[in-house]
Amino acid sequence: MDDSMAQPPDGAPPAALAAWKNAAAVVCAVLLALLFLISGIWKITDPLRAATLMTQALVPHILSLPAALCAGIGETFAGVLLLIPRYRRWGAWLTGLMLVAFLVYFAIFYGQLRGQECNCFPWVKRAVGPAFFIGDAIMLLMAAVAGVWARPSRGIRNASIVLGAVAVFAFASFGIHAARQTGLKAPDVITADNRPYSLQRGKIFIYFFDPECAHCDVAARAMSKYNWGETKVIVVPTAQPQFTGQFLQATGLRAMVSYDVVPLRQVFSFVSSPYAVALDNGRQKAAVTQFEAQQPEQTLRELGFVY
Repeated sequence: MDDSMAQPPDGAPPAALAAWKNAAAVVCAVLLALLFLISGIWKITDPLRAATLMTQALVPHILSLPAALCAGIGETFAGVLLLIPRYRRWGAWLTGLMLVAFLVYFAIFYGQLRGQECNCFPWVKRAVGPAFFIGDAIMLLMAAVAGVWARPSRGIRNASIVLGAVAVFAFASFGIHAARQTGLKAPDVITADNRPYSLQRGKIFIYFFDPECAHCDVAARAMSKYNWGETKVIVVPTAQPQFTGQFLQATGLRAMVSYDVVPLRQVFSFVSSPYAVALDNGRQKAAVTQFEAQQPEQTLRELGFVY
């Protein structure tokens, strides 16, 4: 009688269990794909800002931009693979490897980064601490579920084409952002120190900051020691403007104050502070996104804004 009944292969799980495993793998894969796609696409579409956040996470300045581009490409590629059943296992393993790399990196620099924003995913505030490692461990478990219970991946040629397409998109985006960094025309006049002030004459350095941002504070303290010569420095708070005076007093940065953040951001778009632009006779000479190590002093010296 047994010979006449359809039996599963030896060692195969019951159908109900196989369906449950498949559902768990799909849910884990889709959730991870959304997280990694959002993170990767954000890095690709704003590589200069992503590089700034890399330096804040102690990545050496010279490696910050390559690291941001590589992370963006890797996260986007992994997210795409996770969404395609044929490549899901590969996507899960790639996601798991990146999560392990993140965990190891932050474990090594835990003493220096503890309490700071990890900047791993845009719009998600995660301070480096025990909860950070727990969260990444959960994502690592999800990657394991998605990989172990997914069917074997195949079709490396087509997967390589996907990777190539993501890389081309990333480098094209970088080229567009790099081209936009110079030549923008500043508004003719803003209000600085409660009076109209022209941005069309001489060298002007505009520093956008949040008084409650630790990185903004550190950068301002460093810039307070620069020899600015004839360069005019204007600070623009992006949040909590009532604390601007205390910020300048605490950091020692001597500058005019403007609260015209809205019209300025319409021209000089950026995600978050610290951020700055160097203007020469009303035209942007450079956007300053790096505030670590020898930056922005090195760039400003090359432009003749500090001496």
